[in-house]
Amino acid sequence: MMNGKKVVVVMPAYNAAATLERTYAEIPMDIVDEIILVDDASRDNTIEHARRLGIRCFLHERNWGYGRNQKTCYSEALKLGADVVIMLHPDYQYTPKIIPAIANLATCGEYDVIIASRILGGKSLQGGMPVYKYVSNRFLTAAQNLLIGAKLSEYHTGYRAFTRAVLEKLPLWENSDDFVFDNQMLAQAVFFGFNIGEVSCPTKYFDEASSINFSRSVTYGLGVLNTSLRFFLQKLGWAEHPIFNKDGKGLKDASNEYYSDKSCCAGPTCQSDPVALKKFSG
Repeated sequence: MMNGKKVVVVMPAYNAAATLERTYAEIPMDIVDEIILVDDASRDNTIEHARRLGIRCFLHERNWGYGRNQKTCYSEALKLGADVVIMLHPDYQYTPKIIPAIANLATCGEYDVIIASRILGGKSLQGGMPVYKYVSNRFLTAAQNLLIGAKLSEYHTGYRAFTRAVLEKLPLWENSDDFVFDNQMLAQAVFFGFNIGEVSCPTKYFDEASSINFSRSVTYGLGVLNTSLRFFLQKLGWAEHPIFNKDGKGLKDASNEYYSDKSCCAGPTCQSDPVALKKFSG
C-alpha cells in the first residue's frame, strides 16, 4: 500500500526459473500488496518456482507472446482491485529496489504512467546494453518523440507502472501479442492524454537475463515506427486505427479461456504463504 492505494506487481515470465527467486527477494513487501506471475508456457520450471515461493501464478496454454502475457497480467491485477500495477520482469534485469520510487509517483495523483528509464542515468552502455541496442534506442526514441509530440527519454524499457484508470481505458486488446505491445501501450497513453512520469533505472545485461535477438529487434523497430506513424496520421485525421479507437476492445472485453490459475493458494496473502516459502527453502 502506498498513499492509500493498492499496489500490485505483475511479472510476465518466460523461462525465468533461474532468476525468479532473486527478483522476488528484493520486492519491498511493505509497499506491494499482491504479486502476480503469468507464465507464457515456459520450457523450464518457472511455474513450479513461482508456486514454491507462494506467488499467485497463471499459466498460458501455449506460448502466446510477450504482449498477450501483459494482457493477462493486467486483467488479473484489475480483478484483485489494484489501484496501481507495476510490471517487473522476473529475469532480474530491472532492480525491484526502485519500486518505492515508482509506486510513489504512480500513487501521488500527478502521473498516470511511470516508466523506469535506462537512459536518464547516462550509464546504459556501462550496464552492458549492446551498442546496437543503444543506438537503435536513441534513434527510435527521437523518431517517436517527433511523430507523437512527447518528450520521453525512452520508450523501450520493460519496467513501468500504470494506474487503474489507464488500464481500464486503453483498448489494449487491439494491441499486438508480440514485443511491440510495450510501445503501442505508451503511444496509446500519450494519445489518450495520460500524464507520463519517469525515474532513472540502472541497466543490467547478463546471460540469464532475457533479451530479444538482432532479427527480432529489427522486427520490433519496424513495429515501433509503424505505431508512431499510425499515431501521427490519426492525430491529423488522415487515418483511423483500432489501437487508438476509444471504443476499441479493452481488458474488460478479454477472454480468459487461454490460461489457467496455477496458484498454490488463494486469497490476498497468497504470495506470503509460509508453508510454500518453507518448502522452497528447505
